[in-house]
Amino acid sequence: MKTSLSPSSIASSLGNLTDASAEFARRYPRGTGRRQPIHIVYGGAHLFRAGTARRLGDLALAALKEYAPDALSFARAVVLPGATALPKSRKQEAALARRFAASPRKLRQENPAAWLAYAVYMRVVEKLQREPVEDFRIDFEDGYGNRPDEEEDHHAGLAAEETARGLSEGSLPPFLGIRIKPFSAELRDRSIRTLDLFLTALCGATQGRLPGQFVVTLPKVTMPEQPAALAGLLKTLEASLGLAAGSLRLELMIETPQAILNARGESNLTRLLEASAGRCAAVHLGPYDYMASCGITSAHQTLTHPACDFARQVMQVAFAGTGIFLCDGPTNLLPLPLYRAGPGKSLAHGHRAENRDAIHRAWRIHYANVQHALAAGYYQGYDLHPGQLPARYAAVYSFFLEGLDASAARLKHFVDAATGQGLLNYFLRAINCGAITEAEAGRLAGVTAEELRLGSFLKILRNRAK
Repeated sequence: MKTSLSPSSIASSLGNLTDASAEFARRYPRGTGRRQPIHIVYGGAHLFRAGTARRLGDLALAALKEYAPDALSFARAVVLPGATALPKSRKQEAALARRFAASPRKLRQENPAAWLAYAVYMRVVEKLQREPVEDFRIDFEDGYGNRPDEEEDHHAGLAAEETARGLSEGSLPPFLGIRIKPFSAELRDRSIRTLDLFLTALCGATQGRLPGQFVVTLPKVTMPEQPAALAGLLKTLEASLGLAAGSLRLELMIETPQAILNARGESNLTRLLEASAGRCAAVHLGPYDYMASCGITSAHQTLTHPACDFARQVMQVAFAGTGIFLCDGPTNLLPLPLYRAGPGKSLAHGHRAENRDAIHRAWRIHYANVQHALAAGYYQGYDLHPGQLPARYAAVYSFFLEGLDASAARLKHFVDAATGQGLLNYFLRAINCGAITEAEAGRLAGVTAEELRLGSFLKILRNRAK
């Protein structure tokens, strides 16, 4: 067929578009298929041990056993959808449990609220037994405090020893890192020394082997020079310790308005990323310091405050498509009992009831905060206490299970790569955290396990076209 454009005229018109498109693709890789943990548990470095993750899981299971020993009581505690209409008599509960065990699919059709309660509870318990913590941060900042130099030196070495032991025993969570102190004028020397001591001791004990997905978290970032300095230090440490280039990654914490807008009123977020020299793996919101910096009093500081929503959305826009993981902040109301029994004594019935109500209230708030973040596109957040783990997993699992059918139906019929990738990411996240299995995803969405592992909807389409 006859055309009017010559190859030279097309090349002239395109100009630098080809190079610009390549640069755009480099900056915005979009779907990478990498697993993102659904939370980070923070714990003081002085308390960290090789078996910390398992111990946290055991404490979470104990809290679940004491304050919500069955599926329906837990559903009511966190207020799962439809929970208020669930039966409360032992006889009816036992009948529902038998129906779920006999045929979960049938119960799902006849009583979706009951099915969701049992499905969530079963998967929460299984998760706490199998992999209670997905990501842990050995904290030398807020969870550790300011201590004498000799004491922090000791704890940096001890934490490294315990990390090496956990690596040898296979007891570490899939993701691990340390949070150092800020690179402020007052604290950066202490921060750098702790980083150096920890990594030197760790690599000495493991012959240069790092835990999987290891990162260094830099808090209270305000200017590009801070991540640039950390990136430079990590590069030097790699060379000194014989580590592969680029193996030490970093995370940035957004805790001040200046981290979002610089002195000229320009977005600071992309500058922080560029200054990280390709080492940035994630960016976290530190909501309470951020709100305090905005002049919001502690009485009104909540994760659902409009100031936090603004910060989350600006971060989303700045890092969309870059492959940088975004992480929400913690719920600061911890699930702690109001009363504790003394040695050899038991609590009065009224005190046990007040304890249960306090734990359930904290679970409900944490559950609601996690759901709020998930609805906003934030799939990771902080947990500060083992008692928060049941509510975290319940919120995540109910989020994915509720949207399962609709997302599966859409994925079956979409051929647009961008929309299809978003739907595929939904299933990958659900599988990675334990909300669903690969078999369930395949049965509902029509994708094979091999296709899911590709992590790219475009690759799936290309493979199917062959």
